[in-house]
Amino acid sequence: MPAINQDAATDMALSLVDLERYPIADLESAEGAAFLKTCQDQMEEHGWCNLDGFIRPEALAALADESNALLPTADVLTIKRNIYQGAIDPSLPMDDPRRKEYTHVATQLADDQLPNETLIQRLYQSPRLTDFVRRVQKKEVLHRCADEFQALNVVALHPGSWHAWHYDTTECTVTLLLQAAETGGDFAFLPNSRTDETEDREAVDRLLAGDMSHTQKFDRGAGTFTLFRGGYSLHGVTEVEGSTPRVTAIMTYDEQEGRVISDDINIRIYGDRVKNILAERAASSINA
Repeated sequence: MPAINQDAATDMALSLVDLERYPIADLESAEGAAFLKTCQDQMEEHGWCNLDGFIRPEALAALADESNALLPTADVLTIKRNIYQGAIDPSLPMDDPRRKEYTHVATQLADDQLPNETLIQRLYQSPRLTDFVRRVQKKEVLHRCADEFQALNVVALHPGSWHAWHYDTTECTVTLLLQAAETGGDFAFLPNSRTDETEDREAVDRLLAGDMSHTQKFDRGAGTFTLFRGGYSLHGVTEVEGSTPRVTAIMTYDEQEGRVISDDINIRIYGDRVKNILAERAASSINA
């Protein structure tokens, strides 16, 4: 297996990404500019950009091995939330689908559980990768998420598990599939189901009632890098089948530098570990 350059001064994207297929290191060249425009056009037309084989095979093997070695230390979370990841609106009728909470079980490493020296953390910290994500979205500025728990996550869905329907807390979610399930584990979504002002309630209610006829699915193999406007399209992952867990790195970015996610949402997602961290921090602040 070819060596991966792990020099501390090296931008890890240059060592892990298949730069021949995806020239993110030189987006000013004719080839790089054409590639970037294709990505931008896909985002504008579909709300997503899917790059199969973004990570070189030997680098993907190293990333998968690294994540699988860390996952036994992760919390197994039973996550219960509504599709907006917030508290239930008590003014809604009792039978309104928006009051319903959905549950799934995942093995999840939060950002604070991923050491800075790991390959996946160094890939996420890559300035070149961040700039590529920014330019695909045509943003003036884009920052890596400042939240100590949500910035970078590694999530494993084991056979029999799925990811419940939800909107993301930021406009665009970026994922890297590190290990695919044998079968199932499809990323499914309802395209452009809401905007900043409105929501297609008919389509959303139909999906929540079990009608998936209007959903779309990605064809994704391990090593696929995906940019997706998850803040505007209701989405989830279908049940994983077979014997191999589906393992994904979730990379979060934000136009607003330094913004963090609310304690309520973080506790809903990460459970008692984060609840205890925040409580101990609050107690220390009071006693200081």
